[in-house]
Amino acid sequence: VQLVESGGGLVQVGGSLRLSCTTSGFIFDDYVIGWIRQAPGKEREEVSCVNPGSGITYVTNSVSGRFAISSDKTKRTIYLQMNNLGPEDTAIYYCQAAPAPPHVSLSRVCGPHLYLRGQGTQVTVSS
Repeated sequence: VQLVESGGGLVQVGGSLRLSCTTSGFIFDDYVIGWIRQAPGKEREEVSCVNPGSGITYVTNSVSGRFAISSDKTKRTIYLQMNNLGPEDTAIYYCQAAPAPPHVSLSRVCGPHLYLRGQGTQVTVSS
C-alpha cells in the first residue's frame, strides 16, 4: 500500500496550489481518502475527504469555499485544489485513507484516524 503526495511548496498569501495523492495497493473505490494537515505546534486536523466510489466529498468549514477535493479513478489519484491561501493554511498536508464504513457520513469518517498515510507534503504560505 502506498500513498504518495506531491504539489506542496511555498506560495504567497492569496495564491493557489494543487496537491496530488497517488495511491496503490488497495481498492480505490472502496476507501475514504483525504487530506489531513498538521500546522506547527498544533494537532492534526481534517481538511477534506472523498469516497471515490460514491463521489461524495467533504470539506471542513475552515476551508470551505477555498479548497476543493476531487478524484481520478483511472489514475488512482486524489487532488486538493487550494485557492486564496492564507498563513493559517501553512502545514504539512498528509494523504490518508481507510476502508469506507457503510452508512456512515463522510464528515464523521474524515479525520486523522484514517490509518493509511503518506509521507506528507509541506505547504508554506508567506505574507
